[in-house]
Amino acid sequence: MKKINKILIIRFRQMGDAILTTALCSTMKRSFPDAEIHLVLNAGLVPALEGHPDIDRIIPFRKEDNKPLGVYLKKVWKVVHDERYDVIVDMRATVRTLLFSLFSLHTPYRIGRKKGYAGFLLNHQVDVYDKKLKGDMVQRNLLYATFLEKEAPIQYTKDFKLYLKKGEKEEFRRYMEQEGIDFTRPVMLVGVTTKLPHKKWEEGMMKQVIQRILERYKNLQLIFNYAPGAEEADARRMFEALGRPTAVKIEVQARSLRQLMALCSNCSFYFGNEGGARHMVQALGIPSYSIYSPKVNKSIWLPSNEVLAEGICPNDVQPSNETEGMDYWEHFGLITPKVVCSKLFPLLDNYLL
Repeated sequence: MKKINKILIIRFRQMGDAILTTALCSTMKRSFPDAEIHLVLNAGLVPALEGHPDIDRIIPFRKEDNKPLGVYLKKVWKVVHDERYDVIVDMRATVRTLLFSLFSLHTPYRIGRKKGYAGFLLNHQVDVYDKKLKGDMVQRNLLYATFLEKEAPIQYTKDFKLYLKKGEKEEFRRYMEQEGIDFTRPVMLVGVTTKLPHKKWEEGMMKQVIQRILERYKNLQLIFNYAPGAEEADARRMFEALGRPTAVKIEVQARSLRQLMALCSNCSFYFGNEGGARHMVQALGIPSYSIYSPKVNKSIWLPSNEVLAEGICPNDVQPSNETEGMDYWEHFGLITPKVVCSKLFPLLDNYLL
């Protein structure tokens, strides 16, 4: 049995992927409490995971670290040669991420996603997207830890969490109050838009649901989640289409990932399009109900844990074997305001009233 001193986890991608990876980090830390857990991330995602108790070091890769290739090679070499990793977990196993293993062939456990070209660099592989597998993305990510069961009893956890620093929630709460939020009344964060246009539910349908929410829950305050640019334009267009309701506090805006975390933590519920913010609210303990586009597998990307998280996808309305021949937007359109409200309102009655 080998003592595990240092574990490197490589998780390039988007915010939701990084958030879900914290469950694997926590599993590793609980199983090997004396080991250091290092996590490679895109630099823009680092602020969200700062202060996580189960991550000892975050290694950011900035845009300028990725190009030209020589600069990237030099940084990867430095990462693995400054440390002596006992375990490398490559959660993507792309040609570029496999360089971490190539430059660290002395590492006893080189674990990664199964790819045909990765076999000579990874000595343990798992196909987390195998259609035969059951379970959500968190459960699939935890499969990387199974190869270490011969070294120690693995303490698996499905909890993926984010942590605010002292005072961050309270500071943003004061800003929200200055923008007209009354915390004696419930506050709901609404994802009216998305970063990727193909994941955005039709605006007219979203408008109908928001109108029904405003009519039913007179005491509720709504905050639209949006980033500057196209998302902000979408949110303000929705605000105008709704008739500029006073219950919608359109000027409340998070201007960083840390502020977005603070905003989420000050809300009572999340409703809207699936995306990184939805993963964030669940990681902060906030209940949610989200809408999934046809290209996103809800059974994989709606992980279950102690926090209420429900959602709807087109296949919930009509089985996939009955939708052959439908184009993308026709398929997405199977999710109607009536169907959404029938599922959403019982949850809001429970959490907001």
